[in-house]
Amino acid sequence: MSEVFPSTATDAGAVGFVLAQLARKSGPVLWVQDRVSFKETGRPYLPDIGMQRPVVRVTTGRAADVLWAMEEGLRCKALAAVVGEVWGDPPVLDFTASKRLALRAEAAGVACWLIRRAASPDLSAARDRWRITSLPSTMHPDDPQAPGDPRWRAELFKSRTRKPGTWGVGYDRAANRLDFSAPFRDGAVAEGDGTPRQRAAR
Repeated sequence: MSEVFPSTATDAGAVGFVLAQLARKSGPVLWVQDRVSFKETGRPYLPDIGMQRPVVRVTTGRAADVLWAMEEGLRCKALAAVVGEVWGDPPVLDFTASKRLALRAEAAGVACWLIRRAASPDLSAARDRWRITSLPSTMHPDDPQAPGDPRWRAELFKSRTRKPGTWGVGYDRAANRLDFSAPFRDGAVAEGDGTPRQRAAR
C-alpha cells in the first residue's frame, strides 16, 4: 500500500502519477473517492495515461466509507489495483486503518494506492509515501505549442523497501512507462524540458 500527498490539495499530478504506475498492469481498477475529493477535483481523466481497462468508480460521503470500499475491493484478486482519495485528516484514517489496507493488499497481491489531499503525513503503515508536484510537460515532438508528456517532481519521503529521494519523473506515452531522471540533489525543481537522463521501467 502506497500513499500519495499532492503538493497542493487540487493538484491533478497525484492522479496522473498513480495512473502511470498502473498503466502496465492488466485487469480492472477500483477507484473510490470521498465526496469532497470528487467535488474539488472531479473524476480522474484516464485516456491519456494508457488506461485501456475497466475502471469502477465509486463516490462515497465519508472517509470511513472509502476505507470500507477499499478493504472490500482488496478481497477481489481479479482487480489490478484499488485506489482511494480522501480529503483532510479524518480520525478514522489512523495507523490501524492504514495497516489493515496494507495487510489486505499484500495478502491479495493487489496494488493499493491512497491519495491524501489537504492532509498531514501522520503515522501510517503505508509501505511507500510520496509527495507529488506537477511540473511543466515535455516539448511535444510535432507541435511546440501543445503539451507533451506529463512530468512530476516525486519525493519518496518514506519507504520500507527503497532509499528515499526526490526525482524528476516523466510518463513516456510511446513506451507506456515512467522515466525517473537523476535525483534532485538540493531539493530544487529542475529546469529545462524534462528530458530524462536515466530511464527506469516501473
